[in-house]
Amino acid sequence: MDIAGELLAGSRLALSRAITAVENEYDEAVSIMQRLYSHTGKAHVIGITGPPGAGKSTLTDKLAKAYRQQGKTVGIVAVDPTSPFSGGAILGDRIRMNELTLDEGVFIRSMGTRGSLGGLSRKTAEVVRILDAFGKDVVFVETVGVGQSEVDVIKAADTTVVVLVPGQGDDIQAIKAGILEIGDIFAINKADRDGVDRLATELEMMLDLNQNEVDWRPPIERTVASQGSGIAELLTTIDGHICFLSQSGHLTRRRTDRTRNELLALIEEHIGRYVLQQLSSWGQLDTLVSRIEKREKDPYTTVSELLHMYLRY
Repeated sequence: MDIAGELLAGSRLALSRAITAVENEYDEAVSIMQRLYSHTGKAHVIGITGPPGAGKSTLTDKLAKAYRQQGKTVGIVAVDPTSPFSGGAILGDRIRMNELTLDEGVFIRSMGTRGSLGGLSRKTAEVVRILDAFGKDVVFVETVGVGQSEVDVIKAADTTVVVLVPGQGDDIQAIKAGILEIGDIFAINKADRDGVDRLATELEMMLDLNQNEVDWRPPIERTVASQGSGIAELLTTIDGHICFLSQSGHLTRRRTDRTRNELLALIEEHIGRYVLQQLSSWGQLDTLVSRIEKREKDPYTTVSELLHMYLRY
């Protein structure tokens, strides 16, 4: 049986191998995704984002445990900074979720951003899809926490939870990161600290000025994840959001937009790769670069000519 077949039969080893194949772009990666695609679309994908130090990993850990108590299976994709040496994830959120690693109903995978500027690895969406095909009811995507480049999480998640913490200027950070546009739910973590009321008030004021979806006003929940405080309330709010999405038709529209974006990204990637392979095989790339550098040609005309040559565009 191949990797995809073993995965669909419930093999965790095959699940790990499939993710590794996709993340490293092994030869069998495309065939694995082709085989799994028809088995996807069932999981509720929850994005957990916010600035560093907000307690995203701890909050994800507590939410995952709460879903497990409901009998639901959970996948966690923890996106960490990339090591410049190995290309792997530096922090390794699995280390911070020791108890969950012993639970057969939970699968955790740390991924490096691998140069992505959007807070997510380019392969994150495919890993989410693999966990979905494996049968996970809920899949968390926890972003790297780099502040202004967190907005890509909305491309992978059904529900986006923005985690903030009082006392670190998060109100300013929220405006800079554009999180009012991506946040479906706001969680003020470490709510036992001073400044929580001020942060909540400022968030409410900003939400009054920025209501893109009048049907859903992002709720603000207060949590102390390290103590388990507020987790049940946050879980109820997340479940309420997925019900809203399903009943209003927003879920279908979001997933349609996501599919469109993924298709266009794949087309762009494969066309670019094809043209580059053609240039390299004919040894034209260095010649073109040299002519452009000498101002004998401009890059815009060159690209137009290449598209016409290789794609009849």
